[in-house]
Order: sequence, then C-alpha cells, then structure tokens
Amino acid sequence: MDTTTIITSVLSLIAGVGIFLIACTMMSSNLEALGSKKLKALFSKASKSKLVGVGVGTATAAVIQSSSATSVMVIGFVNAGIMTIAQAATVIFGANIGTTVTGQLVALGMFGGNSVSSSAIFATFAGIGAFILAFAKKDATRKIGGIMAGFGMLFVGLSMMSGAMGYFSELESVRNFLAIFKNPFLLVLIGAVLTAVVQSSSVMTSMAITMTVTGLINLNQGIYITMGSNIGTCVTALIAGLTGTKNAKRTALIHLIFNVSGVIVFMLIGLFMRLGGVDYGYVFGKMFPNAPQIQLSMFHTVFNVVTVIIILPLTNLLVKLVTKIIPDKKDGKDAEEMRFRFVEEHMLRTPPIAVQQTKNEILDMAEVTIRNFETACDIVCTLDYGAKEQFAANETRLNFLNKELIKFIVALLKEDLNEKDRVFLTTAIRTVTDLERVGDYAENIIEYADKLNELEGSFSEQAVQEIGYLKRLIRSLYNEVRTAYRDGDFSALDKALAIEETVDEVTESMIQKHIERLGGGLCTAEVGAQYLSLSSNAERVADHYINVAKTIKSFN
Repeated sequence: MDTTTIITSVLSLIAGVGIFLIACTMMSSNLEALGSKKLKALFSKASKSKLVGVGVGTATAAVIQSSSATSVMVIGFVNAGIMTIAQAATVIFGANIGTTVTGQLVALGMFGGNSVSSSAIFATFAGIGAFILAFAKKDATRKIGGIMAGFGMLFVGLSMMSGAMGYFSELESVRNFLAIFKNPFLLVLIGAVLTAVVQSSSVMTSMAITMTVTGLINLNQGIYITMGSNIGTCVTALIAGLTGTKNAKRTALIHLIFNVSGVIVFMLIGLFMRLGGVDYGYVFGKMFPNAPQIQLSMFHTVFNVVTVIIILPLTNLLVKLVTKIIPDKKDGKDAEEMRFRFVEEHMLRTPPIAVQQTKNEILDMAEVTIRNFETACDIVCTLDYGAKEQFAANETRLNFLNKELIKFIVALLKEDLNEKDRVFLTTAIRTVTDLERVGDYAENIIEYADKLNELEGSFSEQAVQEIGYLKRLIRSLYNEVRTAYRDGDFSALDKALAIEETVDEVTESMIQKHIERLGGGLCTAEVGAQYLSLSSNAERVADHYINVAKTIKSFN
C-alpha cells in the first residue's frame, strides 16, 4: 500500500466518522421534533415504577439515538426539580439499553457478501430523504425527510469507515501494532478516552464493530473497547451536572457509578473466564458463528441489560451513596439559589421538550403574579404586613424570571424548531413582560398601603368589600386565562374577555362610589386617592392577563 493510499484511507476514516456523527445528530433532532408529544408523555410516566422508568429511558434513547442526550435531558429535569434522583436514575439505566439500537443497526448494515450489501441499500435513504427535504413544504414531512436522510447517512459514514479500515487491515504492520493491545484494562481505557473525545458511545461502538469485521482487531479487543465506551459516554452527563444543582450533580454521579460498576462486574467475570481457558470472544463467537458484527453488537446489548438487572434493585442504595458523597449542608439548609423550576439550559439540546417546559415555567410565573396581587390587596385592606416578606421573595423571583426566562427563550429560538413552536416562543417574550408588569402593579398597591400608614388612615368597610369583590373577579379572570393559555382553550378565552369587561364596569363604578363617600364624609381625599389608584392598577392587571390569553390566537 503506497503513501497516497494510506493518506486517502486516513482521510476517508475521518470523513466517515464525521458523516456518522452528523447523521446521528440529524436523526436525533428530527426524531425529537416529530415525536416531541410522545416524548413528553413518556417522561410523565417515569415516576410510576422503576421498571417504567427503565422503559422510558430505553424508548427515549432508542428514538433519539443517544443515551448522552437522554441523560443530559434527565439531568436538566432533576436540576429544574421536575424529577427525583431515583426517577432519573432508572431513566438513565434504560437509556443505556436504548443506545444499543444503533449498534444493532450498524451490525445489520455490515451484511452483504457477494450480493448487494445491506449497508448500500440502507444508504439510499440518504438520497430519498434529501429529495423530500428539497421539495416538501409541510414541516412534518420535512422532519420525516430529515430522519430518512440521517438514517441513510449513518450507513454512508459506516461504509467510508469500513472501506478505510479494510485498507488498514491489509497492512501487516498495522495489524501487528493493534495486536499489542491485549490487556483488558488498557482496551477499556482506550475505549473510554476515545468516546470522551468524540462525545458519542454510538460512534465508538460502531467503529469497534467495523474494526472487528475488517479484521483490524479481534472480537475480544472490540468487546473491551465497547465496555470502555460506556464509561467515556458519561463525560457529557458529568459536564451537564457540574453546572447544575446538587441533585443534578448526584444524578450525573449515579450515571458514572452505574456504568463503571457494569464494567467492573464484566471485567471480573472475564477474569474468571480466562482462568477457565475461555473469554468473551470465544463465548459470543460460539453463540453467533461467522457474524462478528452480530457477536459484538449482541455483547453490547447483553452488557447493558445485565448491568441494569444487577443495579436496578440497588437504586435506592445508590441514591443514598451519592447523597453522602455530595452532602447537603450540616444544618440541612442549603442556600436557596434563584433558578428556574421547569427549564434548564441543557434542555436546549432537546428543543421540543424545552418549548413545553418553557410554557410550564410561564404558567408558574403567572401563579406567582396572582398570589402577589391578592396579597397586595389583602395588605392594603387590613394594613397587616405579615405576608410582606413572602411578597418580597415572590417579587424577586418575578424579576429573575423576567430577565432570565427571556434570555432562555432567545437562546431556544436559535435552535431547530417547527413553525408553531417558533411562533409560540415569539409571543412568550411578550407574555413574560405582561406578567412582570402585573407584579409591578402589585408592588404599587403595597405602596398605597404604605401611604395609608403615613396618613394614619384606612379604607372604609364598604371600600374594603368593593376591593374584595374586585380581587375575586380578577382571580376568576386569571383562572380562565390560565386554562386558555395552558390548553389553547378558546372558550376559556371568551369567558376571560367577558370577565374583563365586568372588571372595567366595576372599576368605573368604584369611581362613582368613591365620589359618593367623599361627599358623605366617609373618606378623605388623600385616602380616596389611594383607592382610585388601586382600582386603576387592578384594571391594568386585568388587561395584562387578557394579553396573555390572546396570544393563543397566534400559536393554536
């Protein structure tokens, strides 16, 4: 083999790995977008039992073709407080099983012999998918085209890697060099490091299968490299956990302990097998004769399934262990850092999930605004400041959400989204601003209470009753707005609009009643001024809530 051929083979190998990585990303993003509703439904079931959690993780990783992406998604949910560590652990366990689907697909594509290879047949999907992408207009159809193109490119990359390694397998010097690496610990280390570099166990496993089929390495070497890839894939989750809460860090640590434990168990089994004169290569070679690609892909599946069977009953002990390794403060009170409850920056890797969680974050923000509005009304009527501290904490949170949630939405808008989600996010920026303004009006009402204290005055009993009625009316308005926004319910929007008209009428009548009380000497002009300002602010609160509800006309 001359120098030109060697250089060409190296370049082909690099190109093949690149195409394979792009294919995985392409399939993943389009499958997430197309199946986002099903993914959301799957994750909502993860809390039912450990086995359900494993099933959810398996299905999700199989669908999006990435255990790393699934693990990062789960860590994001833990960071946002949506999942417990135990729930997240079971999903991560399942993700390790789901990711073996890629290895099975690659193994399937390695068949051919004297006939047309299955890899070449599957690669034609790249052309079909590209054709659909070029001419399809509907977003869903384009996503299907993206999935098909990604699937086909997977085998294009595989063919390029296989061809390059086929050239290398002809070089005795290369085969002799690779034959040196027989130590299982060294092979596991190589697999872990290379996987950490390419950030994909699927790519590493696929390369190991290709190298085994072309004869560059033997089956036993491929098996230990594949074991190492399970450790290397934890790097992505560990990076995600480092910037998260303590529970997110604990979840990432569980992922690492789980994968390392599986490798240790199989390394020990392999050691005892070698004492008996056999190894994994011999066993799986006998189980699946004359099919090295199936031998390695099946080992990968068996490895992950058996590890889950061993570790799953120990989930609670594992949670206790990571809690001891990463403990809470001794007084049991970790400082409450201001953070999101439903979204988390690592969710940007899964845009369809992030969009839904953004809506949940906005709904939670809306709940804070109505609580502060009602608290402000109570304080101004009773001049009892017992709830002032909680009000201030809520206002701080609203300011945080107004600033940081808009940043998150802007970042999310840069991701690959369907048109409906993009329109929703565009309106969401205005919605967050509307809700922040409700919080500002609640602050104004608290200031009216402060002014009454300065004046040593208070509202009359009749005025307090009128404010109470207005507060209940706006609560009814809010309930309809929430339903409309959450469910895209236009009948709830109609009810909200009707209530908003009533609010306008009530606030208008409050002016007349104030004038009557002023004329009858039941209140002073100074106290009355605070009353009128409150009614005006309440009317604007209703307007901002209606703005929120009206946005459903754009994205439903």
